[in-house]
Amino acid sequence: MRAVSSFRNTLSRTALGAAAGLLAAFVALAVAELVAGLVRPAAGPVTVVGGAVIDRTPAPVKDFAIRTFGENDKIVLQLGILAVLALLAIGLGVLSLRHRVAGACGVLLFGILGAAAALSRPDSNGIGDTLPSVAGAVAGALTLYFLASKAAPAPGDPASEGEDGGWSRRGFLAAAGGTALAAVAAGALGRFLSGRQGQGAVASRAGLVLPPPASPAPAVPAGVQLKVAGITPFVTPNRDFYRVDTALTVPRVDAGTWRLRIHGKGVTRPRTYTLDQLLARPLIERDITLTCVSNEVGGPYLGTARWLGVPLAELLREAGVRPPSRSGQADQLVARSVDGMTLGSPVEDLMDGRDAMLAVGMNGEPLPFDHGFPVRMLVPGLYGYVSACKWITDIELTTFDAYDPYWVKRKWAQRAPIKTQARIDTPKPFARPAAGTAPIAGVAWAQRRGITRVEVRIDDGPWRDADLAPQATTDTWRQWSYPWQAASGGHTITVRATDGTGQVQTEQRARTIPDGASGWHSVFVTVP
Repeated sequence: MRAVSSFRNTLSRTALGAAAGLLAAFVALAVAELVAGLVRPAAGPVTVVGGAVIDRTPAPVKDFAIRTFGENDKIVLQLGILAVLALLAIGLGVLSLRHRVAGACGVLLFGILGAAAALSRPDSNGIGDTLPSVAGAVAGALTLYFLASKAAPAPGDPASEGEDGGWSRRGFLAAAGGTALAAVAAGALGRFLSGRQGQGAVASRAGLVLPPPASPAPAVPAGVQLKVAGITPFVTPNRDFYRVDTALTVPRVDAGTWRLRIHGKGVTRPRTYTLDQLLARPLIERDITLTCVSNEVGGPYLGTARWLGVPLAELLREAGVRPPSRSGQADQLVARSVDGMTLGSPVEDLMDGRDAMLAVGMNGEPLPFDHGFPVRMLVPGLYGYVSACKWITDIELTTFDAYDPYWVKRKWAQRAPIKTQARIDTPKPFARPAAGTAPIAGVAWAQRRGITRVEVRIDDGPWRDADLAPQATTDTWRQWSYPWQAASGGHTITVRATDGTGQVQTEQRARTIPDGASGWHSVFVTVP
């Protein structure tokens, strides 16, 4: 009986140690949240550690995360960080039952790691960004030491007296309850303060009135939207537009304080612009399809919107930039966002007459925060990772030989024109369409070249021409449909496109790394 009682007592104390560790971690995060709310929300430990993890994750792993989790990849990462933290906190809590100082020092070590991650971020504000991690770690270490003293008091301590340590457990539960309440209050206050820091940005967006374009978008031909159930809309609503970036916390930039700097090699007249100065310039409005390089064959990471913005080539010319004509001239534009992201674009592509722009509007409203408010860059015909800098704040002219932007350092290609692709929207994979006439439909795209033909093949049969909707512009996708006479059985449907240069989409499969996926999109369906 004594052995059973001793085992139960040990198990009970171990559970208290684990609880102490979890509570200490909770306190650390809550205090860090509070300090981040006072200093800078983006300096919170989960955000800076998550950003450091993203920066050091190999490109194939990032590609896997996007394929597997889609736009939830950041939530999965944050949950993973919290899960690992919880497991380590449990371990430190159990350790602290016998070695309080060692357990507390373990918590402090995590604070040091968080501070180091904060300093390593490209948008780091220096020592100030380390304060949330350090303050949270100190609070967590003190909490663990205190709770461990209640869970396992030292011999001779009054808390160690009483049968089975009952007084100790009662004291621990009281201390734990008070600690949890204090942590909840600190975390809530931190959230409130962080929210207040973003109120200026929210108000600036709400009060922004976009001027009419000096050059409106060309009229969209009638019939660009086919009347086929299940096909992707020609214009993607803002709420449905894909988002792929590395920002764990979406930057909320106050339009009143935002500035854009243009400088670097070959810039004879450096410029700094406010948003009001950009809005006072003649604006262009264009329908443009954007595509992410992480889009697999048949994937969802593309969309079309009506963009309003300042022609980028004009700004570059005013700064003295010229298209490179000889070796040594600036041939790369490096765009930097407020969170430190860098993207590199070929200067000749920006100044060859295409509608490259600094966008301020999307589908008739100011840019959503998720998509770069107040200003983002976009270049038709280039994958987003070399052209579509969101929350842009700096443009530097340099050369490809002199500088590798964020993704190029991670083995992606320096130059990445969008490949010709077609996608089947309906029927969906493993659908069960009824026998008879069953529409097959989808979209095809080859920005800057346009789509002139789409063909559909059933199983190993001949290629058949699909019906094409009118082409809005060569910078937008094009809808297509094919009236299939579906017969009973299992069938593989395949599609391919031909672009405006006469180039037929390649059958050769390639992964997204290093310059975009290729191959024909197929779906398998069963007709009952």
